[in-house]
Amino acid sequence: MITKTQQIRIEEFNYPLPDERIAKFPLAQRDSSRLLIYRDKQITEERFSNLPAYLPEEALVVFNNTRVICARLYFRKVSGARIEIFCLEPTRPHDYALILQETRQCTWACLVGNLKKWKEGKLAKTIAIDGTAITLWAEKNSSSGDNHQITFSWDNEAYTFGDLLEAAGILPIPPYLHRETEESDLQNYQTVYSKIKGSVAAPTAGLHFTPDILNQLDSKGFRREEVTLHVGAGTFKPVKSETIEEHEMHTEYISVNCHTIEQLLAANGNVVAVGTTSVRTLESLYYIGVTLANKPDATPEELVVDQWMPYQAANNLISLETALNNILDYLDRNQTNKLLTATRIMIAPGYQFHLVRGIITNFHQPKSTLLLLVSAFADGNWKAIYEYALANNFRFLSYGDSSLLIRPLDTAKK
Repeated sequence: MITKTQQIRIEEFNYPLPDERIAKFPLAQRDSSRLLIYRDKQITEERFSNLPAYLPEEALVVFNNTRVICARLYFRKVSGARIEIFCLEPTRPHDYALILQETRQCTWACLVGNLKKWKEGKLAKTIAIDGTAITLWAEKNSSSGDNHQITFSWDNEAYTFGDLLEAAGILPIPPYLHRETEESDLQNYQTVYSKIKGSVAAPTAGLHFTPDILNQLDSKGFRREEVTLHVGAGTFKPVKSETIEEHEMHTEYISVNCHTIEQLLAANGNVVAVGTTSVRTLESLYYIGVTLANKPDATPEELVVDQWMPYQAANNLISLETALNNILDYLDRNQTNKLLTATRIMIAPGYQFHLVRGIITNFHQPKSTLLLLVSAFADGNWKAIYEYALANNFRFLSYGDSSLLIRPLDTAKK
């Protein structure tokens, strides 16, 4: 059955965004950016440095601790043609931590630039690390649309694939910045709390945080927790179909530890998510709990949240407490303290929020799934928020300004 949400026309989420309103570089001081506050359908503004004063009392603040990898590699053919390989997702081994520790070879799902110049054969490049020359080879195995399986191998087992990316890879900044990656991006395009390598795009709401703000949160009694969602290139993929029914959400890998789930249970819906990636991770937990209610011994693959699962009434019947306890029981049965799976969740108007009461998020592209998420959270009032931001010269997208969206607590939990 096609739901009302699936019939949403993406043109209704379009707005004019002049190129000059897109921030090409961040401000010199991360927390000096502007903060739009949307609460009780009222809009005010502040400096991001004053964020702690506007968070709900005793809220649990959840951050995505993923770290952007230098996922873009350039090779030269003997003919001189430059081939770009953009590592998107690990294939063998099928785990970010493991693949970055490989010392002989690994396979990634990749995008390939200038593909017409690479018909067959291996590509090779020499990488220098601490005075040692390492040869890295790339071989194309199979293709499906724009997705290509590329096997990398190298001739020195003293170095991991992660070492090679750090030495020779390019940090992939968003395409809408229309510029090459610069040295400053290596620091600016990482959050100060990033830890777990795996993303090809930053969870940009977190770019505004500084150690000082984190200390303020602690001193004011806010609890902090971290989840991991590795952001894929699909986050920049606009909805091109007339209705969102035909849009295929990308898969993103998530990791949440047992302690964090216990803290979410104690928070009882009073949760502020830093960024849409944290929102998608947290809200996916409810539906993972629903799956476990029906199949307690589900595999990690069976726990992957399908994009339309939230819009079936039968999947919204259990309480948040039951859903989270189902996950805790699952982890206990499997003698692990960490939930590892993936999500393709689509959050759009018509979505019922289960965990998240507040969102800290930047201003997103027109006709994007991220804008659909904002509209769902703001009960359809995204236009008022974005019209205010445009009229008052807020800076947009990854390096732009931020917003704090707050819902009443009784509508944020089940």
